[in-house]
Amino acid sequence: MEQKPKFSVIIPALNEEKYIKYALVGLAEQTNKDFETIVVDGGSKDKTREIAEKYARVIIDTKKPGAARARNTGAKAANGSYLLFIDADTKPSPNLLSIYEKIFNDKRVVAATGPVAPLEKSGIRMRIGYKIAAVYFIKLMLLFKRPSINGMNFAIRKSTFDKIGGFNEDYITYEDWDLSRRAAALGKIVFSNKAVVYSSTRRVKAWGIYRFAKYHIVNMFRHALHKEPKKDYALVR
Repeated sequence: MEQKPKFSVIIPALNEEKYIKYALVGLAEQTNKDFETIVVDGGSKDKTREIAEKYARVIIDTKKPGAARARNTGAKAANGSYLLFIDADTKPSPNLLSIYEKIFNDKRVVAATGPVAPLEKSGIRMRIGYKIAAVYFIKLMLLFKRPSINGMNFAIRKSTFDKIGGFNEDYITYEDWDLSRRAAALGKIVFSNKAVVYSSTRRVKAWGIYRFAKYHIVNMFRHALHKEPKKDYALVR
């Protein structure tokens, strides 16, 4: 009988031929080898699928686009006890899975996250912006028991994921924060400074850092007040 992996790493992807190798090579370099990789392709028109098939099990899902559905599709096919979600333009640090495995040794922990840093060489304004948004803000929200975990660096017990019903597929944005808050009702969510991933800044640069920050701050209040996050967001996964 084939032994199941400890982790299932799930990567939603759509037309990511220029970036997906960062994620896949980063996984190949992990110190912890007890994992499977699942890429959920949303109908790419470039070589994303061809590249991914060299490293991962690829699931093709073109029925309905969106990160929430792609992540749920990958989770349904997962064999691991723990799920790790990263994005196709995000490179994990070599010890990422080893760090998460140690964290989950604490039975009280249901989910975990860590810093997101720029993948490309970036100026000080961009680096500070990432530090504020993807480290200090996440820690602050955890302190106030309002976890707002980024979907590009999010580990969760599969049993917890299944129990809360996965991501809300009606959400085009905020699906990761929504899921982390539902998970928090079942146990502890922790932040580890060592669990680092490096994500492309291309979309932040395309928007401009101030416009990008304003959009997500407004979105946070929309969800808090009306449970209705914004939908005017390009489907990139």
